[in-house]
Amino acid sequence: MPKIVRKRLGDILVDASVLSRTQVEKAMQMRLPDEKIGDVIIRLGFATESKVQDALQKVSGVKRINLKQYNIDQEITNLIPKDYAIHKVVIPFMMSGDTLSVAMADPIDYITIDDLRLMIGKNIVTYIAPKQDILYAIEKFYGFSKTLDALGIKDQSVPKFTDFDESDDEKNPMVELVDQILVNAVTEKASDIHINPLPYSIDIKYRIDGVLSSEMHLPKRLYNQLVARIKVMSNMDVTETRIPQDGRIKTFVLNNEIDLRISTIPTVNGEKVVLRILDLSQSMSDLSSLGFSNKDRDLLLKMISKPNGVVLVSGPTGSGKSTTLYSCINQLDRESQNIITVEDPVEMQLDGVHQVPVREEVDMTFANALRAILRQDPDILMVGEIRDNETAAIAIRAALTGHLVLSTIHTNDSISTIPRLIDMGIEPFLVSASVNSVLAQRLVRRVCPECSYWDTPTESEKKIFEERNIKIEKIKRIKGCPICNNKGYKSRTGIYEVLHITENMRRLISEEASVSVLTDEAKRNGMRFLIDDGLSKVKAGLTTLEEILRVSDSQD
Repeated sequence: MPKIVRKRLGDILVDASVLSRTQVEKAMQMRLPDEKIGDVIIRLGFATESKVQDALQKVSGVKRINLKQYNIDQEITNLIPKDYAIHKVVIPFMMSGDTLSVAMADPIDYITIDDLRLMIGKNIVTYIAPKQDILYAIEKFYGFSKTLDALGIKDQSVPKFTDFDESDDEKNPMVELVDQILVNAVTEKASDIHINPLPYSIDIKYRIDGVLSSEMHLPKRLYNQLVARIKVMSNMDVTETRIPQDGRIKTFVLNNEIDLRISTIPTVNGEKVVLRILDLSQSMSDLSSLGFSNKDRDLLLKMISKPNGVVLVSGPTGSGKSTTLYSCINQLDRESQNIITVEDPVEMQLDGVHQVPVREEVDMTFANALRAILRQDPDILMVGEIRDNETAAIAIRAALTGHLVLSTIHTNDSISTIPRLIDMGIEPFLVSASVNSVLAQRLVRRVCPECSYWDTPTESEKKIFEERNIKIEKIKRIKGCPICNNKGYKSRTGIYEVLHITENMRRLISEEASVSVLTDEAKRNGMRFLIDDGLSKVKAGLTTLEEILRVSDSQD
């Protein structure tokens, strides 16, 4: 058992040179009733939670623990009441003989440690964990263990099943199970939930920062009711399992308004279900916070400031195209201009913008909505996606008649968007006359600021940079730590390329020039490609070379 040095947190942080004595005194003055001094210090921005815990670990000898590596049994969570665990931000995670290992956000809270020793009657070994990790683990293991117990599953590897009806009764364990899956996904900031039927189990995966990872395995005998519950929520046909279905749910999770788009598809092991999570309460991003270089940001701002023309954002699903369009609209004058959008669905509500949702069940398609919008005297139009000839033709015609049109399109890079529009049936001279700019983008994972480190690049890595005329002397490597769940990455940023349609480029488009000819012209105009922007972010230490090569193709 680590020897705990009984010193106050403020003294520990001063001794570790994390804070000054003046800052500690100010924190004490700003302390709210029942607020821990560590929370005050973090709230005031004097130090990050990681810095505070590093100092605690160094001085007290209490080790840091990654709770996400543990599957905590209900027998252990039963030792500490849930309300007490939440109030004290503490969770038991392992038992060995007469010793209980406990994770705490404040491992020098001696009063709580003594209370636990008396309450449980066992030796207590404390470990440090981030506050949010502990609260997440409490929600996950206290909730899931009781729900699975109510479903008749003492051991997830031994499937037992008790029938429950499909009613919306909040006490129905299957209702609670689905709710907990959603809460965990939102807490983990997942963009998608995958429910995969396997021959003998259910594999539930979350897509976090663009990467799928397995979250849990459930017995296969829960499968029918799990899928049925999701179908009931999204107004799908519960009895139909032979064809794909789509549905939608709008709900609140952890006080955040969430829009869920649900898709099912039949497989040999049953219906695979995917839930796309859209957080409707997320704040508006500014272009400067999305990862644009100064040159690309200024060029994009210039393009959206024009009174007419088409500005397109291209990239695969989940690459942040909608966020970029919303950020562009945020830069526009919404008071003196009539801005109307048509979206499927409306992902974020914008003040001063008239947003029209697509409703295909009543024939309110992108094309039909656009026709109606053009009779509403708009200045600026945002089309959620150009996916067919009809929508493309109306958007092009709107741009040629004096409107600024913003939209997305699914292409691999900015230059291939031009032949894509022509393939849709748009005449080359109309494309050249209407398109102002095409932005291509990808999202890459940022290195964890806590555990990443600088290293000397290998010769092969240097060669990749040299081929793009970039000199590099050091490169970031990832290690993995509790802060990033041992992944080495935390959050994401964008890499971009902006194709500016110059007069010479318009001439080439009208002549139906090949992609290689258009690429050469873009190079002559000084365009930076996705790989170039990505490598510059590697050089700046924001991400790794592996991430850039994973999402981008190098242009010759």
